[in-house]
Amino acid sequence: MSRCESAAPILLTISVLARLASTMGYYLVKGDAFFDLRVYWLGGAALKHPATLYQFFYVDPTKGEHLPFTYPPFAAMAFYPMHFLPFGLVAFIWQVGLIAALYGSVRLSQRFIGGGSRRIAMLWTAAVIWMEAPGGGIQVGQIGIFLMLALLYAAYSSSWWVSGLLVGLGAGIKLTPAMTGFYLVGMRRWWAAAFSAVVFLGTVGLSYLVLPHETKRYFPHRMSEAGATLPVGSAWNQSWRGCLSRVMGYDVGTGPIVIVATVLTAVLVVLAWRALGSVGGERDRLASLLVLQVFGLLAAPVSWTHHWVWVVPLMIWLIHGPWRSRSGAQIIGWGWLVLMVISVPSLLSIDQPNIWQISRPWYLAWGEMVYLVAALATLAWITVTGRRGD
Repeated sequence: MSRCESAAPILLTISVLARLASTMGYYLVKGDAFFDLRVYWLGGAALKHPATLYQFFYVDPTKGEHLPFTYPPFAAMAFYPMHFLPFGLVAFIWQVGLIAALYGSVRLSQRFIGGGSRRIAMLWTAAVIWMEAPGGGIQVGQIGIFLMLALLYAAYSSSWWVSGLLVGLGAGIKLTPAMTGFYLVGMRRWWAAAFSAVVFLGTVGLSYLVLPHETKRYFPHRMSEAGATLPVGSAWNQSWRGCLSRVMGYDVGTGPIVIVATVLTAVLVVLAWRALGSVGGERDRLASLLVLQVFGLLAAPVSWTHHWVWVVPLMIWLIHGPWRSRSGAQIIGWGWLVLMVISVPSLLSIDQPNIWQISRPWYLAWGEMVYLVAALATLAWITVTGRRGD
């Protein structure tokens, strides 16, 4: 056992305490770091005032952004109990939970690839909580890490009802987990896929019974307005829409250029899925899940850097997984780690005039496509490497 592994519990404890101290200090001294969590908290509280859920805006005191509640009404129902507690306490508990969920995600990723000790998981957790995607999610209080843990377990579990329940509830809270339904279909887990659809429709039905006005407002109107009230051209948006908007100099919306890019990406994802083939007579479930999650990130109207928490299991798969000895695996895996440590989009965002201005110098517009380019390169590598059987 290496010295780092021996010291893993101590290193994790120090890292977690430092992470909590730095974020709480930001909250107490500079303003509200947990603006996404604040939106969840206020969204739950808004249910006490009918028909206000999709009308209020939380104004971020640090940047002046007006942040609306963009989630399905079922999410507000899930968040409702939080508003009974002081926000500072909610923020602290939420962050501790996010770090625990991140550790759980690392452990599940290890189980997928067939090995990895708890101490190695501790070292990964101690490191990634400072990287851009997971660290940013912890700082703003995003729910993405919780959803990632749930979806990883949905893919790991052999129980159709557990998998279906987790995917359906996840989609009811935030629509993007519905992408995992395609994973269930691709793995021919028909009962799990069907049950996930039933559970999701159940969340919609329950929302309609409890919150009819909000539900009719969200489906389909508010749902189709995704990105309309957000700064899609910001450097932190690493989706096709965000990247192409910055290159073109205006919001390209869901126009032909985005549709073509998304369709071509879908073709690449299908090729990557097929190229994964089988490992030991059984398809690589983690890699199969990851290629679909990457597609979801690229195809979404908005994929903030803190949405890219799926890079954590991706790095573990590349560095420790069954393809780790194949040519290029270590380069891509450690390359992602370097990108996460350097926080390239955040560095480049320093030069963006403001988060709402889309037009910018060409070198910034192209440079701010870094996650998208890395994701496409990863999918292409999986496709080529799998086909030639390196």
